[in-house]
Amino acid sequence: MSTTARKAGFGSVLWDYLTTVDHKKIAILYLIGGFFFFILGGLEAMLIRIQLIVPDNDFLSAQFYNEVLTMHGTTMIFLAAMPLLFALMNIAVPLQIGARDVAFPFVNSLGFWLFFFGGVMLNVSWFVTGAPDAGWTSYAPLSIFSEGHGVDFYSIGLQIAGFGTLMAGINFIVTIVNMRAPGMTYMRMPLFTWTTLIASVLILFAFPALTVGLFQLTFDRLFGANFFNPELGGNAIIWEHLFWIFGHPEVYILILPAFGVFSEVIPTFAKKRLFGYSSMVFATVLIAFFGFMVWAHHMFTVGLGPIANSIFAVATMAIAVPTGIKIFNWLFTLWGGSIRLTSPMVFALGFIPTFTIGGMTGVMLASAAADYQYHDSYFVVAHFHYVIVGGTVLGIFAGLIYWWPKMFGTLLNEKLNHWFFWLFFIGFHLTFFFQHFLGLMGMPRRYWVFGEGQGLDTFNFISTIGAFLMAVGTIVFVYNMVMTQVKGKKVSGDPWDARTLEWAIPSPPPFYNFKQLPLVRGLDPLWIEKTEGNGKMQPAEPLGDIHMPNNSFVPFVMSLGLFIAGFGVMFQGSYWFLAAIGFGLFFGSMIYRSFKDDLGYHIHKEDLEDEKGDGSNG
Repeated sequence: MSTTARKAGFGSVLWDYLTTVDHKKIAILYLIGGFFFFILGGLEAMLIRIQLIVPDNDFLSAQFYNEVLTMHGTTMIFLAAMPLLFALMNIAVPLQIGARDVAFPFVNSLGFWLFFFGGVMLNVSWFVTGAPDAGWTSYAPLSIFSEGHGVDFYSIGLQIAGFGTLMAGINFIVTIVNMRAPGMTYMRMPLFTWTTLIASVLILFAFPALTVGLFQLTFDRLFGANFFNPELGGNAIIWEHLFWIFGHPEVYILILPAFGVFSEVIPTFAKKRLFGYSSMVFATVLIAFFGFMVWAHHMFTVGLGPIANSIFAVATMAIAVPTGIKIFNWLFTLWGGSIRLTSPMVFALGFIPTFTIGGMTGVMLASAAADYQYHDSYFVVAHFHYVIVGGTVLGIFAGLIYWWPKMFGTLLNEKLNHWFFWLFFIGFHLTFFFQHFLGLMGMPRRYWVFGEGQGLDTFNFISTIGAFLMAVGTIVFVYNMVMTQVKGKKVSGDPWDARTLEWAIPSPPPFYNFKQLPLVRGLDPLWIEKTEGNGKMQPAEPLGDIHMPNNSFVPFVMSLGLFIAGFGVMFQGSYWFLAAIGFGLFFGSMIYRSFKDDLGYHIHKEDLEDEKGDGSNG
């Protein structure tokens, strides 16, 4: 191929991804964006652990340490875990329910680009005035009086990214409610689809609280408002309420889809139906309900009083019940199963004891009296990493490996996957298990240095060695992903011998997903056809024309407009013209979209009949 042809090929692929509204390509965009920020957040974590490897270390300055610490937490929660979960949701959910796309393909694209530009804005701060330095929770009044524009980048960048997350949540709710294939009742939906639906409902109710808080913080810092400034009659504790009314449901927004991944992986590789399907569904709903009733357990020490503390302590402990139901149901699914120790299954088996430890320390923290001892110590750091990394991140990796064939049509090297698991898993426990004891020994979180002779040297050294093991494991996984795609060895539509609908079509799927919508005859519909039918899904409709949406460059331009406007609002003065340009692009694109008569196009029945049955796009 000539250089010119290669350039033209790359240009057309780039334009295709910039304008795509196909949920499968948007899944790949979320994967690339989320993994980039995951690596970035991991590098920030390594800087933290190198700083704390020995007492009285001067590897990082105090100010730079605060910035790195703030950006690590913010990046991992908002810019890595969330988009990687959206990658899994985008590739799996429409296929699992037998749909040809999400309900609003245009909005799906807009959601990604808003997240991407919000994340870029947050990280531009490194090169302008310094990164945010008030912790990932940005508590007032510290965030009000933080010098420079770091916290402004935080508040505006997260607002832009948060709009994208809210759009994605609404999109998945409408998709799951309205676009299920014939025969797929709610109680026949796969657990990953259920957890996506519940997490999307949580997004719908939780993210507006964060948006309001960030809006007020922006006005406090840039326009002289006094929502959180105690000197001018504001109330700093209100920020904590707004943040945690979002922040605690956010934990379940992150962990529930991971629960869904394990509820797909364990039955597939145990060759059994998921034990207690109905109780798993109701436990998921119950966890989401309780998730909105416990936010103030982050605030036991602010002086809410014994009655409020008691109520939130009891509600927090109650969450352990539906979570325990899930743990036992996974164990009962494994019991007596024909278990295959594939890499997704190994991640699932590693998750169960790890997350159980995180849950147990959560119940310890739920005791308000004991929390006065644990509060703001490394015990809390250890707890939430056992939940977020030991739960969500292990779930993300299990899901990526499991659905990788569906995304790319290739299978990751299993030997390298197992190396990755053991390096990451052992490194994780070395890093965070000993931090429980560091906390109980009195080491405060977020401190830049610890002193000689405090007895904290050994456990901090072990933690840093563990972090290096996790980093090596991640490098192995990145190498595996790259080499798998370079080799490009294609696999069948169902390489895992799985049970659900997404494995009934080729890998990767054709751009319209299903020629004919499938007829769902029960839970685990593909498995039913394998055991009772002819091994293929029965169509629910005759072959006919398929309506598809057109690609659009408008979501990219709208998101770019908000990105540019953010700088104008932040720097003001002679930069107001940037706000005018940015908002002009944003609202101009909205008006253009409103008046554009975009009816999409049809794939005609004759073209579908002519296509080979190999899943090629023609």
